[in-house]
Amino acid sequence: MATIRLEGVTKRFGGVVAVNRLTLDIKDRAFLVLLGPSGCGKSTTLNMIAGLEEPTEGEISFDGQVVTHVPPHRRDVAMVFQSYALYPHKTVYDNIGFGLRMRKYPAVEIDRRVRDAAAALKIADLLDRRPHQLSGGQRQRVALGRAMVRQPAVFLMDEPLSNLDAGLRVAMRAELRELHRRMQTTFVYVTHDQAEALTLADQIVVMQDGVVQQVGNAEDIYERPRNVFVASFLGNPRINLFSGTLVAERGGVFFRNGWLDLAFPAETAARLSPHAGKDVMLGLRPEDVDEKISTPTATVRGRVKLVMPVGSDQLVGLRADDQDVFFRVAKESRYGAGGEITLGVNVNRLHVFDKDTTRSLLWD
Repeated sequence: MATIRLEGVTKRFGGVVAVNRLTLDIKDRAFLVLLGPSGCGKSTTLNMIAGLEEPTEGEISFDGQVVTHVPPHRRDVAMVFQSYALYPHKTVYDNIGFGLRMRKYPAVEIDRRVRDAAAALKIADLLDRRPHQLSGGQRQRVALGRAMVRQPAVFLMDEPLSNLDAGLRVAMRAELRELHRRMQTTFVYVTHDQAEALTLADQIVVMQDGVVQQVGNAEDIYERPRNVFVASFLGNPRINLFSGTLVAERGGVFFRNGWLDLAFPAETAARLSPHAGKDVMLGLRPEDVDEKISTPTATVRGRVKLVMPVGSDQLVGLRADDQDVFFRVAKESRYGAGGEITLGVNVNRLHVFDKDTTRSLLWD
């Protein structure tokens, strides 16, 4: 088992700063996900934990022992790559057991570990096949098995499901969660897929341009985003953002921007009242509307541009004033393009950000 600490870690490639002064604690047996867009520094961070890259500055520790300059083979980590990296001429059995043979494990121990891993991953009937005879999901299981037999203290995974089709990705997420529960090992997982992060992680680290934007569990990250980037990166469709001003009057606090006038509930108003008069950005997630309008001070009105059924519900695109906005509504709703509609807003789930700093005024 292993706890991992990165303290003031920076990685430069020439004049490019890939990771900038990253300090992060990863708990023993955690399932931590590094989440962010391409080029944000998440894979570089994973490679530094693995020892494949050395930090330009800062320290990395495992269980309190500094490993910053310790080579990968001495870190007790196993890595699963996006490409699977299987040997095409070897059988599944030999691919899974290859690392153990290189470490001179006894044949009996290799056989036991390979067969145990294959059984756990439901590929015991594939041990005599070669990679070209396997589906993408089966190849991914072989790559996981090769890492499992090492019984590492740390499992590192870099976009391992990105080559799979959508349905198989969902199934593999469930299997990875079960694998983590069964192995009781520290997992560090890199992805740009928010659904993977939200369903897999005990802890999510959201990164942008080499800098950590927020660390928290799935609920923290989605429900209490600390800035506009985090709020916008998570959610599909992305959060609707409106520029406007906070106004305090009649004992309350309102958001106004000329066409939109929303009153905040008392608890939220109390937190926002010190910021009255400030230019802000209001965040409204697409699912946080109610077709049954309860009050005229909590509505959005616009002309329907499009309606897209997405199975369990519908996405409705509105042209509100001069802005396109998107909302999720019940699949039974009947809206037609060109018609005007008014939707009630769940004011208890609004997000408010400082327009200049983009930091949250509610959760920062």
